[in-house]
Amino acid sequence: MRYRVIKPHKASYSEILTARTGDRLVFERRQSKWAGWIWCISPDGKAGWAPESWVAIEGDTCRLLRDYSTAELMVVLGETVEGDVVESGWMWVSNSRGEYGWVPAECLVPT
Repeated sequence: MRYRVIKPHKASYSEILTARTGDRLVFERRQSKWAGWIWCISPDGKAGWAPESWVAIEGDTCRLLRDYSTAELMVVLGETVEGDVVESGWMWVSNSRGEYGWVPAECLVPT
């Protein structure tokens, strides 16, 4: 589905955590504007927010139920992006340059 950017967005974090289905991460519950996300830390020390519905919590760790990246996509007003994954107020989208990342759904409207 195609979306038009109605509010610009810049990445909140420069570090990107990328993990595969089955990977185990340490997690923390932190205060956030966005419900449904937990703070995760990979074995190599990279950290970022992950959708709680994409993990199975097992004690003080969690196991990813699908491949995941914390990458956020910088978007500018009027830009068009495409995507179909919506999760807890965010969308996984791509732009015309082939870049992918998460953008708050409040920044986008369907075209």
